[in-house]
Formats: sequence, C-alpha cells, structure tokens
Amino acid sequence: MVNLTQEQIKEIAEELDMGFRCLVNKTNGELLFFPDTLKLYDIDTEAWEEEIEKFENNPSDYAEIKALESWNSFKIMEDFIKTITDNNKLKEKLINALQRRKPFREFKYVIDNSGEYRQLWFEFKDRSLQNWVIERYEELIELEEFNKENDF
Repeated sequence: MVNLTQEQIKEIAEELDMGFRCLVNKTNGELLFFPDTLKLYDIDTEAWEEEIEKFENNPSDYAEIKALESWNSFKIMEDFIKTITDNNKLKEKLINALQRRKPFREFKYVIDNSGEYRQLWFEFKDRSLQNWVIERYEELIELEEFNKENDF
C-alpha cells in the first residue's frame, strides 16, 4: 500500500468527521469519499455516483479507513478537557456537559460559547482525528502485509 501525504490525512479526517466513507486505492493512493448512508441515511447520493460505482466495481482495490465510534469521540472530548489548565470554570462546565443526557450537544454548546477555547478545541480535535487516520491506516498496512505473507 502507498504512503499517505499529510494533505491526504487531513482530508480523510475532515471527511470522516462529516460522516463520509473514506477509501484509499491500495496501489495509487487515490482517495474516494461518499456519504455513509448508515449515518446520513436521508442524503441523496446521486452526486457521488461515480465514486460509489468506482468502489463497487473494484472493492478489493481499496482499503477503508473507518470512522470513529461515538466512544472514541467522547474520549477526544475528555482528553481536551485535560489540556485546560488555566480555566477551572470552563473545565468544570465541560466536565458537567459530558455527564448530561446529551453529552455531545452539551459539550458543543459550552465550547461554542467559550471564546478562545473554541478554536483550541477545533485544533485539538483536528490533530486527534488526523492521528486516528494515521493509526487506522497503519493497521490496514499491517493487515495487508499479513495477508500477503499468509496468502489470504
């Protein structure tokens, strides 16, 4: 499998965050993105027909980088809270938000009204998502190598 560029890693992270499926061509590194209809069930996929068809006609040519599960996203929010060392009031609000009934919505509300911390959150989240992509892609490379070695 090919190595991904930093730009590709960033693009994959952004697309995953928007609810898209992300596939990498194993030989040439071409990226395919289209809506994950399990998450975006009411979206019209007509605009992505070419990408979907390309994948469906040659699925073995592509490796899919899976999106985060909700518990992974929750962990990223918890990890961000740990980085806040200079604003105990905000830290407490974010901790409380994660303990409420709809933690993702509550966290978003608090962070959207946190001034400069909102940008810090987005930067932290972007780095975390990019690290997620790198880790998942490395796992896919290892699996591909294992399968070749064992003739799977």
